[in-house]
Amino acid sequence: MKIGLIADPHSNLAALEAVLKDIPRVDQLICVGDLVGYAAEPNEVVKLVRAKRMQTVMGNHDYAAVTRDVRSFNPLAAQAALWTAEHLHKENLEYLSNLPTHLELTYGKQRLYVVHGGPRDPLNEYIFSDIPNRVLAELVRDLDADIVMLGHTHVPMERMIFGKLVINPGGVGQPRDRDPRASYAILNLGEEVKANFHRVYYDVKITAEKIETAGLPSELATRLFFGW
Repeated sequence: MKIGLIADPHSNLAALEAVLKDIPRVDQLICVGDLVGYAAEPNEVVKLVRAKRMQTVMGNHDYAAVTRDVRSFNPLAAQAALWTAEHLHKENLEYLSNLPTHLELTYGKQRLYVVHGGPRDPLNEYIFSDIPNRVLAELVRDLDADIVMLGHTHVPMERMIFGKLVINPGGVGQPRDRDPRASYAILNLGEEVKANFHRVYYDVKITAEKIETAGLPSELATRLFFGW
């Protein structure tokens, strides 16, 4: 069983298309949320995710686009979220509103727990790669899962704790590890679980120009060139 795992497309169609073109043949595509926000093509990204029949959970930017609740957002993120809410087509807004906050999936003998943030706060919890073992153990030990899939940080992560693999594929649409290339992961499920991380070049200028043309904050375009 082979799974393609992506996170945080954030309305960046060029990055998502590049990743999907690069991903080898897999049995299932999983997205751990934040389809929208920041960039200027929310409808195109949601349409593509739907067309690919991805197993998807809701992210905090998806939730903000649906509810227009941006109280926890910084000014740039809030402006983008409200712009997204105004521009989403009805069917895509409805799709986002019906996304679950987490998924529990089983493939063969492997049990997967899929969430955007973390088990304690599905939408907003940040779990970074340098999280202490003690804290990570507390987060996942009661989950009935062999693999915990996360997003939200936009930074790749692979940790093993209590025999559970905790993995974040990094950001597709807005990487934040100082590498501007889009990020994703491939999981091979079997007697042994193996994760491989991949980076993909895409034409950042295309996305940046669309952000500028849409009237979104220029900082959201600039950061894409630097991966932060």
